[in-house]
Amino acid sequence: MDQITTTLWINDGKVEEAAEFYCSLFEDSRITGSNDYGPDAGEYAGEKMVIRFELLGRQYVAINGGATRFTPNESVSFAIGCDSQEEVDRFWAALVEGGEPGPCGWLKDRFGFSWQVTPRVLHKMLDDSDPEKVQRVTAAFMKVDGRPFDIAELEDAFEGRS
Repeated sequence: MDQITTTLWINDGKVEEAAEFYCSLFEDSRITGSNDYGPDAGEYAGEKMVIRFELLGRQYVAINGGATRFTPNESVSFAIGCDSQEEVDRFWAALVEGGEPGPCGWLKDRFGFSWQVTPRVLHKMLDDSDPEKVQRVTAAFMKVDGRPFDIAELEDAFEGRS
């Protein structure tokens, strides 16, 4: 069986821009191929139809959807686990530019796709056996709105220092 490949419908002819942008964010990422619309594609003739790319070894396909016909929504989203505050801040800043910030570490990028940029340590905190610590860190991350997670802030809440 072939692997499952995520396909992104990119509107307004920005398929190359989107694939190049996503590849620029992650090391070991690259564009692996593309196909153009043929001469019988009307107004799309000669434009990129499909771009194939890899992000961290996972394959994706971006399809040039032309005019805005379908818009991405939160029912399918991407999550990035980060090891440091620097990574959280870097991914957040790059992805939110031209997009919009949301609650709990979520944002929409300039192509309309939803991302959550999360410090990996948060998952460890949420899996802790102490329900009071879990409750405190949950309350802290639920208050994060329109900005990236702050690891020190989450750690303070988890330890009861806030």
